[in-house]
Amino acid sequence: MPRRRIAYLLVVAALLGGMAFAMVTTAMQQSPTIDEPVYVATAEVLTQQHSLRYNPEHPPLGKLLMAAGLVFDDAQLDPSYPGNQTALGRHLLYETGNNPFRLMLLARLPMIVLTLLFGLVVLGFARDLAGPWAGLVALALYAFSPDVIAHGSLATLDVPAAGMLLTTFWMLWRSRKRPRLYLPLAGLALGAALATRMSALPAVPIVLALALLSPVVIGRPSSWWRSLLLRLAAAIGVGLIAVAVVWVVYFAVDRSMRWTTPAYLTNPGGLKGFVVDLLPFPKAYRDGILIQFRFESRSFNGFLLGHAYRGSPWYYLPVALLIKTPLGMIALWLAGTITMLVRPALRIATLYLLLPAGVLMLVAMTGSRDYGTRYVIFMPIFLAVVSGTVVLIRFRFARIATGVLVAFVAVSSMLTFPYYLPYSNEAFGGTSKTHLNLHDANVDWGQDLGRLGTRLRTAYPNETVWLVYKGSGVPGYYGIQGKNPLGVPLDDVHGLLVVSDSRVALARGRLKQLIDSSTEIDNVGYSIRIYRR
Repeated sequence: MPRRRIAYLLVVAALLGGMAFAMVTTAMQQSPTIDEPVYVATAEVLTQQHSLRYNPEHPPLGKLLMAAGLVFDDAQLDPSYPGNQTALGRHLLYETGNNPFRLMLLARLPMIVLTLLFGLVVLGFARDLAGPWAGLVALALYAFSPDVIAHGSLATLDVPAAGMLLTTFWMLWRSRKRPRLYLPLAGLALGAALATRMSALPAVPIVLALALLSPVVIGRPSSWWRSLLLRLAAAIGVGLIAVAVVWVVYFAVDRSMRWTTPAYLTNPGGLKGFVVDLLPFPKAYRDGILIQFRFESRSFNGFLLGHAYRGSPWYYLPVALLIKTPLGMIALWLAGTITMLVRPALRIATLYLLLPAGVLMLVAMTGSRDYGTRYVIFMPIFLAVVSGTVVLIRFRFARIATGVLVAFVAVSSMLTFPYYLPYSNEAFGGTSKTHLNLHDANVDWGQDLGRLGTRLRTAYPNETVWLVYKGSGVPGYYGIQGKNPLGVPLDDVHGLLVVSDSRVALARGRLKQLIDSSTEIDNVGYSIRIYRR
């Protein structure tokens, strides 16, 4: 093997190895985030009881992947437990004698492995577009992305769905030369994305349209209309494979497809209801879409740039992405986009990268839940590939500038280790200031309860603790004996006031009075404030 190839493989291994170290370290140190217990408990129900009754708003595939890790622990779960999915997650982790640290790590490890494999997809796609150096630039941006590391190390569904979509469009790109091989693979990848998260649905029309750009699979038609018919047949075939994958995933859980529509769930009618009824998916899947519609019809609290609000301004996600993306990465995203648009040979590739990323971004911006950039985690994944094309820029010092920007991204990412979830770039004050601009999964998703327990035991032993915590963890399990400060007179609250940053951001009334009359003395993981009162 030539030395250059060996060196190339060593660089790839180093990037993915560093990413793996960061994700595993993060996974081992963080307590369960708000959504994870629901997914992990549902994964156990899917495999132990073969029931779809929990968490139907998300398809089963991602949770089945988590279950692949959970098989290494004989977790106990009461099959007759009567609680809802949130209570079920707490029951599994804290009330049945299971080890929550071990369960969460086992559920997170398959997601970490999958995230690393998607790094190879990023590398391969960028290599196909602009050569081996493009692959390294793209992989470096992916491997050092704080958002990808943060969410790729959790037992959640955002990164798996986004990575499977990128794989879909890579297979479509390759199908332009070898349609017989890559069109079926595109259908499988699309089906996997749809069977993981319903947010992949807006990509379906783009996938089917791009399938038409692949050469015909069978023979050489003698006329344009025969060619068009064959292309249409190929696109339909991709769609049918994707639909089949979704059905297979549901059958894998329950062959009898036992499913009862929740009593509270009704079809909203109109165009949405009509489209949902037409979808060729299992009834449980279609009802899951209706549950998502119910969520989106509600109004939620938000926090952006220091201001709390009710509702969802259209610009929330672009601004949040601007805050939480390394500055060097933003510069390379822009340079890569311009490169693809101005170079004729790459313009067709914009349909496979910029178009789906843009459409998915616009759809996400219409959402009602301003909870984090995890809803657009596909952006750093797709745009890493786009950024790789900057190696084709022939301006003087272009390669040096690219190297400097990649290094800037790497340094910014490493400086936030191991606190990737609350990362923000230097223009907005860095990780320590993110809580001043954003809340919820951008900063505080309940991930630092274990660290809080350790901090209180070591730095503040025997002190009275008043706790306002937002998360799925059980404070007592981590040795935190916190009292509720909101149920007693203000003058009775003395000692340490501990408040999750998501609660601080939306504080009003009694909680705001407590915070305003206290002195901040410490923070834990940049997501929990400790005040002296």
